[in-house]
Amino acid sequence: MERLTPLLYQYKKIKEKYKDYILLFRMGDFYEMFYDDAVEGSKILNITLTSRNYGETRVPLAGIPVKSVDSYLKKLINSGRKIAICEQVEEAGKGKKLVKREVVEVITPGTITREDLLPDTEVYIGAVFPGKNRIYGISFCDVSTGEFYTFESEISVVKEEIKKMNLKEMIFPEDYSVEELELEDTFKTPLPFYYFQFSTAYSYLLSHFGVKNLEGFGIEHKRNAIVSSGALLKYIGENQKNLVPQIRKISLHTPEHFMYMDSSSIRNLELIRRITGEEENSLFHIMNLTETPSGKRLLKKWLLRPLIEKDSIEKRLDGVEELIKRSQERKKLKELLKGMGDHERLITKIVSEKASPRDILRLRSIIERSVEIKKILGDFKSGIIKEIERNIIDKRELAERIKRTIRDDAPLQIGEGEIIKEGVSPELDEIKSIAKNAREYILKLEEEEKKKTGIPKLRIKFNSVFGYYIEITKSYIHMVPERYFRKQTLTNTERYYTKELKELEDRILGAEEKIKSMEKELFISFRRDMAQERDALYSISSSLSQIDVLLSFATLSHENDYTRPEIEEDSVIKIRDGRHPVVEKLIDTLFIPNDTYLDKKTHKVLIITGPNMSGKSTYLRQVALITIMAQMGCFVPASYARIGIVDRIFTRIGASDDLSRGVSTFLAEMTETANILNNMTERSLLIMDEIGRGTSTYDGLSIAWAVLEYIYKHRTSPRTLFATHYHEITKLSEVYPGIKNYNFSAKETDTGIVFIRKLREGPAEKSYGIEVASFAGIPDKVIERAKEILYELEEKGEEEISDIYRGRRQQLVLFDMRPPEMLEELKKIDPNRITPLEALNIIAKWKKKYTEK
Repeated sequence: MERLTPLLYQYKKIKEKYKDYILLFRMGDFYEMFYDDAVEGSKILNITLTSRNYGETRVPLAGIPVKSVDSYLKKLINSGRKIAICEQVEEAGKGKKLVKREVVEVITPGTITREDLLPDTEVYIGAVFPGKNRIYGISFCDVSTGEFYTFESEISVVKEEIKKMNLKEMIFPEDYSVEELELEDTFKTPLPFYYFQFSTAYSYLLSHFGVKNLEGFGIEHKRNAIVSSGALLKYIGENQKNLVPQIRKISLHTPEHFMYMDSSSIRNLELIRRITGEEENSLFHIMNLTETPSGKRLLKKWLLRPLIEKDSIEKRLDGVEELIKRSQERKKLKELLKGMGDHERLITKIVSEKASPRDILRLRSIIERSVEIKKILGDFKSGIIKEIERNIIDKRELAERIKRTIRDDAPLQIGEGEIIKEGVSPELDEIKSIAKNAREYILKLEEEEKKKTGIPKLRIKFNSVFGYYIEITKSYIHMVPERYFRKQTLTNTERYYTKELKELEDRILGAEEKIKSMEKELFISFRRDMAQERDALYSISSSLSQIDVLLSFATLSHENDYTRPEIEEDSVIKIRDGRHPVVEKLIDTLFIPNDTYLDKKTHKVLIITGPNMSGKSTYLRQVALITIMAQMGCFVPASYARIGIVDRIFTRIGASDDLSRGVSTFLAEMTETANILNNMTERSLLIMDEIGRGTSTYDGLSIAWAVLEYIYKHRTSPRTLFATHYHEITKLSEVYPGIKNYNFSAKETDTGIVFIRKLREGPAEKSYGIEVASFAGIPDKVIERAKEILYELEEKGEEEISDIYRGRRQQLVLFDMRPPEMLEELKKIDPNRITPLEALNIIAKWKKKYTEK
């Protein structure tokens, strides 16, 4: 170490603390990477790897410009690397060989706060602590918004909550294996156990929130939640290199207060993404008519956690209904929200003292618009909108302060232009005046010196080497006063300076730096004042997000002829003319609506039969989606809807292998079915599609039959839609009074079958499987052979299925094996002129010629 240059010694001392990070080391206008970081960084960023001598050492290095660092940071983050940003924390001065540097920011996949690196979706970091008796403490935080919540539960609930999150990073004790959490696309960060000691975590939380206990957050006696929360907050604070004031409370997450949907149901119903992975044409995509990123994030939360309390649901519905009726106000409100940007994250930047001058101007615009929104909402009657209006705190005096203080053309960053308006600081105004009027000051001094000395050709000039000086030709040297000090002698002239000129020079040359320094100081102080208003600003932001989502509901409902659902505490689900909210927007033809009736007595289980492509799966999904939308507080696609509150929705739709875990189609199907049977409640809604189809006919029929009986007879016995191709199961309606048969019919025509897509009572008359196969383009020979086999099965029964293969009907011939000469003979025969005796003679001849050897 002693042979290293001072710069490399400084670098290595800092790098020692950040071994697992790519260290970006500030050197002037560049961030430099050294040694292995340079090699790795150059590959990830596709930049030149070079090297330089530092003393006796040749060091690999690669650099990126400070001004465009965010684009490079994004690539490093996407590659799964953690980054430490090391800044120069003092100005370089004359004679100073080495400036002080220190790491001021650490960026990991879950702790991103830079605006250019953030998606408009939430970015959560989590912490898990496996406590005693398999009760886990789990905490989540979005550092960019300050949202922070925690809870305790068993592993199954923890896993499902994790799957709902856009979890970018998870921290955990280094001796704990996180494989059971199935964190497929999440950055994993093991930490030393001292992060997860109860006393340390508890003290850290008390210190951060400035409280004497955690009773106010509802977690005082939740030991594991305290441990995970303290560890997470400590980790975030260390990465941010300062306090994280945007995290101002912990919310106790209560999954039991919302409708429960497991990850399979969220996927099967295509709530957030299609089965194929894209967001477009999911329910979220259709419902998202929000105007702000923060509104979009709140909509997603509401979609994944529908309400289960009648009063809360009705409260939202009241607000949506009033917004629908007041179309002019609705349009004005949306216009005010449009272009507002991500107000939630902007306020977090201000509170955490990372906001730029341009950000403060955006805050002014948001406050001014919020005042207008508050004024419009003040005339509304519904409870939720009146509550939102109260929580939009009128901070117009704050907007006025910004208007008086920050220039309208303020730069994007501090130091890139003038920030502070004239009149804010007399001292700053004077210095700016000196800088702007430097030429006038020099000319004025020059005229004064001409008069005082009587030298007519006296000139004050400037160059970058000598600064300002008085230039006098040698013919006037005898008139130079004693107060002039010689600065330089040239062939024909002498150059001088005076005390007054030197003072003016110092003032002019130092003015620009002084202006930058003073403006920075004044701006930081002003921004700190803005941060003191954090409670009011967050209240405004939260309210704007809520009204944004309610406006989205109202616009969606108005434009698509949705109706207000009746919400009840009983078990009845009655839907008239229900439609699938996504499918109806994707098809070119008119969507065929259908009715639904479920209760706990006469219509507990509906068995749905009908051919493939007839609309069974669409119908199953639309009932679930209408229920979810209603309990979110949105109007629904139906002419009438009465929803008996559902506490859980479970779905078993479709079949797909999970090859990554070595799970077959049938095993995946049975695992999802087991989860449903083990967790259903009497207030649940079950959507079961084709149970048992992943195995043999008899096994599948037996399992489907047994599952349906279990659901019906179980003490919880939830409302169930059960679609199946096993027509034998429809006989259960004759045994159990609460089971009803319904079917999607089809009509046979000369050109094939036509799907009616209308639900009617009773079991399907036939499956139309062969017709559907023909409709799909299966070759005619396959279709004809299938008809032959079906005829034999229907005539003889499945127990004699082997006779079909031994009988006169042979196996399907895919290639024509008849001898060519037989074909030639066939072409010469005219069936209309041949007698029966002649035909028999021809057949006898062929039999002897082609079969007897």
